[in-house]
Amino acid sequence: MCINVMNNLSVDCDCDSSPAAPEMQDIGILASADPVALEQVCLDLVYAVTPADGNNNRPLIQRIESRGEAHVVEYAERIGLGSRNYEIVRV
Repeated sequence: MCINVMNNLSVDCDCDSSPAAPEMQDIGILASADPVALEQVCLDLVYAVTPADGNNNRPLIQRIESRGEAHVVEYAERIGLGSRNYEIVRV
């Protein structure tokens, strides 16, 4: 089981001792047996945020795109690590 906590999202890695201030607040906690589907839904949820939500997703999207993260997920699917298809089930 893989778990992603999407809370106080910053453009910097959690391992950074002095990360940039969070640009996005709580999206939620997501879990899946498929790590590729989990990463895809996290990307999709970041892209779906609107300014009306009180969050600024532009810096995070710019960082995702500058690092080619979507390509990493596509490649993970291509080499058989999982599928980018998912269904969100809220609990």
